Amino acid sequence: MESLDTSERLSCSVEITLKVIGGRWKVLILRELFTGIKRFGELHRALHGITQKMLTQQLRELEQDGIINRHVYLQVPPKVEYSLTELGETLKPILDAMHEWGLKYLEKR
Repeated sequence: MESLDTSERLSCSVEITLKVIGGRWKVLILRELFTGIKRFGELHRALHGITQKMLTQQLRELEQDGIINRHVYLQVPPKVEYSLTELGETLKPILDAMHEWGLKYLEKR
């Protein structure tokens, strides 16, 4: 692997972060999960405008990236709960910083 200079490494790291949490819905899903374990229906009701298909896709991507856990209870009807992994929990300060920046941005406009 070729050596990257500092600006290239930074760019790659930022790109990786954006690939994991980027898009309209992932940050909002994470916001909901920071408050605790949620079932699919709870997430769907909390995220106004998201389709079931999109929510399913976003949850699968977050699970594949190791950000959330999906726990299936073997019962009828089936029960599935979503929660943050330890890695997912480490995103909280990042999203808190984004929240603070957004507030400051709105004040200046």
